[in-house]
Amino acid sequence: MKSLATTGSGVAVDEHDEEEITKKAFAAFQAREEEIEKKKMMVKEKVELKLGRAEEETRRLAQVWEELEVLTDPLRKEIAAVRKKIDVANREARSLGQSCQKKEKEYKEILEAFQQKNNEKTQLTATLMELVKESEDARMKKLEELSKNIDPSS
Repeated sequence: MKSLATTGSGVAVDEHDEEEITKKAFAAFQAREEEIEKKKMMVKEKVELKLGRAEEETRRLAQVWEELEVLTDPLRKEIAAVRKKIDVANREARSLGQSCQKKEKEYKEILEAFQQKNNEKTQLTATLMELVKESEDARMKKLEELSKNIDPSS
């Protein structure tokens, strides 16, 4: 007993055929769903693989970055420390240079004053020697006169 059914287009279709068509459509739909699911899984696997590689690359780059920081950081610290020492030494040298110039100027002034006093002393010594000689000569002359007065026969 086959029953006939009318489709929406007005064509008479056997129920068995309709069931068959429905099963085939459902099977085709399921096959497509399975195919879509397979492709979805393949894409998901590819994405996971790429994510895994990206994470691995990120870790590797982070490690390289850390090594780079460790490499440059001590050098920067040493350079900064040496620069600070140079700045301090430069300030101290400038200060000492100014002190040296000041003392050198004082030294020259004192040396000039010393030389003037030495010249003055030399002149005074020469004057003293002259005066002493004149004094000795005058005393000698006086002694000779006194000596002649005591002993007129000599």
